Amino acid sequence: MPKQKTRKGVKKRFRVTANGKVKHRKANRGHLKSGKAPKRKRQHRVDGVYVGVYAAKLIEALRPSL
Repeated sequence: MPKQKTRKGVKKRFRVTANGKVKHRKANRGHLKSGKAPKRKRQHRVDGVYVGVYAAKLIEALRPSL
């Protein structure tokens, strides 16, 4: 039986916390910030969190590397 492989794109973009949640970096925070409202920029500083079914799917894609 062949080895199970990790999805490398998922491994680079997501991180699993100790409680089983999945952290990710929010989009639209790289450049062109002058046109964005301060509130929007402030809200993009913190990482987003996935919980539940979607988090379970991401963890399954990361399974061999965990």
